[in-house]
Amino acid sequence: MPARATDARRAAVLGKPIAHSLSPVLHRAAYDELGLADWSYERFEVDEAGLPGFLEKLGPEWAGLSLTMPLKRAVIPLVDEISETAASVDAVNTVVLTEDGRRIGDNTDIPGIVAALREHGIEQVDSAAILGAGATASSALAALARICAGEVVAYVRSEARAAEMRRWGERLDVGVRTADWADAEQALRAPLVIATTPAGTTDALAAAVPERPATLFDVLYDPWPTELAARWSMFGGAVVGGLDLLVHQAVLQVERMTGRSPAPLDAMRRAGEQALAAR
Repeated sequence: MPARATDARRAAVLGKPIAHSLSPVLHRAAYDELGLADWSYERFEVDEAGLPGFLEKLGPEWAGLSLTMPLKRAVIPLVDEISETAASVDAVNTVVLTEDGRRIGDNTDIPGIVAALREHGIEQVDSAAILGAGATASSALAALARICAGEVVAYVRSEARAAEMRRWGERLDVGVRTADWADAEQALRAPLVIATTPAGTTDALAAAVPERPATLFDVLYDPWPTELAARWSMFGGAVVGGLDLLVHQAVLQVERMTGRSPAPLDAMRRAGEQALAAR
């Protein structure tokens, strides 16, 4: 049961580093739109070592937490219950704090990816490619388990990463084939390309964008557009950006924490766009 939306409540995003997080902007915009004048949303820099102590100090006024790296796996032993979605990738990005003091771990990144793609008309694809093999890549695989009918090719830099992605594929029941990063240009011809790598990593691929690209989902949002996304758009391909993911996963967090649905997607997106423009 979510926290009551009628009382003064607190929520926050935790991680390290955390100063760059847009979550306060998005959640506060939602509270304003929903008329939750007594709700607040902050950010706290917390690492794995500090997480247990932070959680223990939370009072009954707390409704929920958003978690970013490096806390998405560290929090799992500290919650009372974990959703099937979060368990599928061993990653919790949302903790709902209930009135009876329980901590419920969830993952809104996976349905957020699906929702962001659906908003751009992508309901199902025959195959897909993933650039990268980190934590976001596993969430991307979990999302593709819901919408991809065929093979997913993951382009990675090491055999250790390749083996990890194949294990995630087996666990999520997704057909995963791995390929060397040196051949990543081939990924750009897939019906759906999901780029999960850090800023600058895919810049060298921009020159290889095909004349008629399909859909690119680049999880970065700052700086934006990436060189790959800009080139993709120039050639007429569909582009889904990191802000799309950030907003959709935040919408789900707001709904879970406040008990109000639907959360104000458009107002949250505008707030995020304005914050990024101000940077």
